Amino acid sequence: MQSIKPTQFLTQINELWLNKWFLLTSGDYDKYNYNTMTVAWGYFGIMWNKPMAVVVVRPTRFTFEFIEKYDTFTLTAFDKKFKKDLNLLGTKSGRDGDKIAKTGLTVIPSQVVTSPSFKEAELVIECKKSYWDDFKPENFLDPDIEKKYPLKDYHRMYFGEILHIFGDEKYASAK
Repeated sequence: MQSIKPTQFLTQINELWLNKWFLLTSGDYDKYNYNTMTVAWGYFGIMWNKPMAVVVVRPTRFTFEFIEKYDTFTLTAFDKKFKKDLNLLGTKSGRDGDKIAKTGLTVIPSQVVTSPSFKEAELVIECKKSYWDDFKPENFLDPDIEKKYPLKDYHRMYFGEILHIFGDEKYASAK
């Protein structure tokens, strides 16, 4: 594992989001006040001349309370052998108990943000929130989007400035 400058971050983005997934974690490691959830929707890019990660969270999710309260979050990616753990963390709620304890994952402090990360991650992206907005159904141009919201629980979108990346060398360009 090594520090990776955001300008040197290299990955197959669609493969990472669609097939590997991430854990989105927000809160404060030192206060043992955080929650995590599996996410498979989001993106990376440049906005306001800064490297950004964009994630979405439904207001019904327990993690929503944490990402609203705290100004940082982490995105962590794992080897495929952890897929079962990520599935559990995406289907169980932290409201109902310590779901992380039911996995083989170890919570650790991040390097520059208060939100924790995981020892077993092969990629850790540490972010500070810069902007949020709610999805508005009246702005959906593709009618198939509305079908993703049968409960009308539209996501809130968060832009997070990427402050630090720590990962396997396969995520770093040679430049």
